[in-house]
Amino acid sequence: MKVNFEKFGELNNQAVHAYTLLNDEGLKITCLDYGCVISNIEMPGSEGKIESVVLGFDSIEEYQKYSPYFGAVVGRVAGRIGGAAFELNNETYRLEKNEGNNHLHGGSEGFSHKIWNAKTIDASDHVGVEFTYVSKDGEEGYPGNLEVKVTYTLTNKNEFHISYEGTTDQDTLINLTNHTYFNLSGNLKETVLDHVLKLKSNEFLELNDDLLPTGEVLNVTNTPFDFREGHSLKEGVESTHSQNILVGKGYDHPFLLEAEAENQMSLWDPASGRKIEVKTDQPSVVLYTGNHLDEEFEIRGVQSEKYLGVCLETQGLPDAIHHKHFPSCVLKPGEKYEAYTHYTFITDRSL
Repeated sequence: MKVNFEKFGELNNQAVHAYTLLNDEGLKITCLDYGCVISNIEMPGSEGKIESVVLGFDSIEEYQKYSPYFGAVVGRVAGRIGGAAFELNNETYRLEKNEGNNHLHGGSEGFSHKIWNAKTIDASDHVGVEFTYVSKDGEEGYPGNLEVKVTYTLTNKNEFHISYEGTTDQDTLINLTNHTYFNLSGNLKETVLDHVLKLKSNEFLELNDDLLPTGEVLNVTNTPFDFREGHSLKEGVESTHSQNILVGKGYDHPFLLEAEAENQMSLWDPASGRKIEVKTDQPSVVLYTGNHLDEEFEIRGVQSEKYLGVCLETQGLPDAIHHKHFPSCVLKPGEKYEAYTHYTFITDRSL
């Protein structure tokens, strides 16, 4: 195993670096100190061919101009905050309206657009990168100085681990996620419509026209949202269910996860034999099937199009500050925000 780094580009006269984690099984993960972006993951398919399985760019300029959060850590709060405002301790905080009337993914200059401090990790059983950032009091409208650490590690068992930590000096909000778009076909040869997802979830959140949770929790039984036995993503895209149509024919929904269940999620591409198993300590995963991907740019020579990638955004429930029955996203001084998501990359060579 080894970890390498090199200059990726410059942003506002500040260098951006790429860090590549490589294990002995041929799994390679490249990430940037810009937004903690996972810019590339390469893994073998059933025939042994190593190909990219995520959406990303090869220049900082493309990330600045085109990226819909490809591979980035988003925050302080992932997802939408209704009305771009919230009340905390009887004080109203107003945030940037960067999606209609709402605040999305921490704002247009949120964590996904910052250059983080980075330190490589080279241990006997894993390699990785530790990213740190201090979000100053008032940044993007949020209260408190928030110190954040995100750590990526890779093992020879093809296990990739993301951990998040945060502390604050004032009551504030925090809900972090990674926004990687997966496509297991390899080098974006196909869309993700034939990918098969299995999800240990009995319920999902109903969304309104602004794609904000209404507060209602819906049962997945007898709907295209029932992934408990696994089915293709295409079923939701072709569905006439009002919630599938609402989000642009597909999925952009938070699913409530069974706590501490083994392999809560698995994403599989039958054609390539590639599979990812995912486990998290977070209460939900937002499944997004790239329904609104812009078709006006290319991704490493491939024309962008709808359904070219699928996101599994593990996180707390979106817009929790406006729903008292949702798990709280408030972090107080003296407390520590902690979260993790664990991925195992598998190749079925029997195909």
